[in-house]
Amino acid sequence: MAQKQERMEWLDAMRGFTMLMVVAYHVSLVSFGETPKTSAAMSLLVLFRMPLFFFVSGFVAYKASFQWSLGNTAGLLWKKIQIQIVPTVIFLVAYLVIRRGNFGTEFIKAMESPYKYGYWFTLTLLYMFICYYTLSLLLRRVKCQNVIWIIIWVASIAVYATAYMPKYFTYPKEYFWKTSSLIQLVIYFQFFLCGNLVRRYWDEVQRLFESKWFFPVLAILAFVCCADILRWHNLRFMWTNLPRTLAMYSTMIVVLMFFRSYKDSFTKNTVLGRSLQYVGTRTLDVYLLHYIFLPVMPFMGEWLNSNRPNFVLSVFCSIAVAIIVIVFCLITSNILRISPLYSEHLFGRKK
Repeated sequence: MAQKQERMEWLDAMRGFTMLMVVAYHVSLVSFGETPKTSAAMSLLVLFRMPLFFFVSGFVAYKASFQWSLGNTAGLLWKKIQIQIVPTVIFLVAYLVIRRGNFGTEFIKAMESPYKYGYWFTLTLLYMFICYYTLSLLLRRVKCQNVIWIIIWVASIAVYATAYMPKYFTYPKEYFWKTSSLIQLVIYFQFFLCGNLVRRYWDEVQRLFESKWFFPVLAILAFVCCADILRWHNLRFMWTNLPRTLAMYSTMIVVLMFFRSYKDSFTKNTVLGRSLQYVGTRTLDVYLLHYIFLPVMPFMGEWLNSNRPNFVLSVFCSIAVAIIVIVFCLITSNILRISPLYSEHLFGRKK
């Protein structure tokens, strides 16, 4: 079986930060009623929040000494199915009962939507684990595995590109791909694989991060790509996704480098580190609960729009409300965790 790896505290803190960005984005979208076109912050935050989430999932999924036997793989997969499916269904039902109208109508609408009222994430993450575990089992005796994983990652990027070529590929609009949320797998699996590869080559990646030229080039790339998708719009049709993809990767890596570089500030010895790590270890709890607690504040969206563009103001307001929502989520989570049954089956943690 796998040996327990040393926990990277800054990685848990980064995951907590990513969860904060996810909730802040939903505050802007749902609570304030803003859109990426009207918000000064949403278009930028959306670039790295979900890619980084899946990146971290792929990063921690790598188990160097794990024995990929059929029994071990089946055990891992069954555990993931229990953690990802049961809580998602329960909290989706709770959300529909508490926040929506006619339950039957809203449930059917959720099932037919690729986004499932926001609860697509855990389902898509389960798809990723199924793909990753199956491939790991099949490749367990193959030499040069890491090279094969690089090829799979490149292939996942190529498949992702097809989702933005409606002239040649129409499957993203088909009923099955939308209702199953598999289209989200097509879009985000590349980031899971990227995180997995970075973990495999972590020593080499850290040396790359520490080189004098890497971050300056990365920062320029991130700026140019973000400027193109947010302001310039030089590329059209299917090519418009190229700067967006490069922006997602570059901003994601900038955040990764930031937390790694200032890792001493994100340990449990600091208030900020403890707080972010706590959220980082409760991401499932927060994600499943936060839709229920999102406030309705359309007046904030109107006020922000009347004072735009103001990136700092937009980010501050979204994060301030997001922190309050996360606090309510954690309080509710701790109350539910009093029951060992709820703790295990709602959040996948045995007491």
